[in-house]
Amino acid sequence: MYFDSEFADDDVVNSFGEVKVVVDPASAELLNGSTLDFTDALQGAGFHITNPNATRTCGCGNSFS
Repeated sequence: MYFDSEFADDDVVNSFGEVKVVVDPASAELLNGSTLDFTDALQGAGFHITNPNATRTCGCGNSFS
């Protein structure tokens, strides 16, 4: 996940107020039904994705299957 100013023609774009979330088509299908949250805490600060499609995750929280 990163900030980007370039969009591909086939990217999926969802707007939430003034914030746009842009996802490539292949990832959009895998993320369907997911929620994106931001936590500002001493530990675990940052964006967190809760994906109901994930059957397992790794300890780092960066990958799923």
